[in-house]
Amino acid sequence: MKRMFAIPFISALIGGGVVVAVIAAAGDLHGSAKNVTVLQSAPLQPSNASQQNAGLTPREIYTRDAPGVAIVSSTIVQKSESPFGLFGEGQRQGQATGSGIVISASGDILTNYHVVENAIKVTVSFEKGKTVDAQIVGKDPSNDLALLHISPDGLALHPLALGNSSAVQVGDPVLAIGNPFNEERTLTTGVISALQREIQSPNGFAIKNVLQTDASINPGNSGGPLLDGSGRVIGINSQIETGGSGGGSVGIGFAVPINTAKAEITQLEKGETVRGAYLGLVSLTIDGSLSALNLPVKAGALVQSVQKGTPAEKAGIHGGGGSTENGQLAVGGDIIVSIDGKATANSSDVANTIRAKKAGDTISIDLLRPNGKGGYEHKTVSAKLANRPEKVSGVTKPEG
Repeated sequence: MKRMFAIPFISALIGGGVVVAVIAAAGDLHGSAKNVTVLQSAPLQPSNASQQNAGLTPREIYTRDAPGVAIVSSTIVQKSESPFGLFGEGQRQGQATGSGIVISASGDILTNYHVVENAIKVTVSFEKGKTVDAQIVGKDPSNDLALLHISPDGLALHPLALGNSSAVQVGDPVLAIGNPFNEERTLTTGVISALQREIQSPNGFAIKNVLQTDASINPGNSGGPLLDGSGRVIGINSQIETGGSGGGSVGIGFAVPINTAKAEITQLEKGETVRGAYLGLVSLTIDGSLSALNLPVKAGALVQSVQKGTPAEKAGIHGGGGSTENGQLAVGGDIIVSIDGKATANSSDVANTIRAKKAGDTISIDLLRPNGKGGYEHKTVSAKLANRPEKVSGVTKPEG
């Protein structure tokens, strides 16, 4: 199984007269992969999170909300070496196509950052075929979010209502509207399959609290809405799990929670690149699956690694120095039990606490550290948070 961004990207290598057409970032696109619009008449039964407009059918939600879903097309140019080094440095150019969510009548559109990453031109089109140029206003690569703006002149924009992703429960009905394989405004339905998932952002950081759904999501759905049973946006469709060498959905899709976007919209509207605070470590949730380690606590975050030169290293936090038999788990690292006096139950708590801070803030971290005698000692350290780097490499999804 592999995880991939849900956009089709067709590129060409330009340099010295060499043009090579390739499909990248979203797997092979086969002519036989055809999606059709799904309209079913059975009413959705929303949870407590979506009682307003309860009983709407997918048909009714689609009719009302599809006009608020845009097609986002990006022209992307990247530097690359020509084959065999014969022509020096060339340019790799192509088209990335995804979806977008209209969030204001003034022309703001929310999408995934990876849909417009490295774009030199972005256009947006709507239900009746009108295409307009779009400006990338703000972006947050670490959460795979971008805010576009278009002129609303001559357009009847249809903003979608934003819901509350924190109130979503496993089993809640959901709908996805997007443009898979360029099949415009396709509707698929399903349920929330799991909560608190974690995916990797385009710049290597972990995106926490991700929603998992079995609603079919395919290349071209990226940036489109995941809607609850009343038609409110609860997530931004971002990635899919694929099987074997195929690039299509196997019923496991992931959406960035809308609450993450809502917390940043003001910054994005100001034209900012959201960097966020940075601690510089990777941790693992302590739960029953780690019982064989005989840790002194049943909840917390076990530090796996600490990046060099980061606030975590400067504060003296220790990562794991050994590993279990399968090499998947680093052992012997510090255990984070609280930050700023608030108990830490899992690695998501670490990420959420850091996310709520800003660069320059100082936090107090309570740790349990192996004492080399089979026990643990309590330590409290202070860390002054830094700005997140633009990109991380060689690190598995640092959360903060």
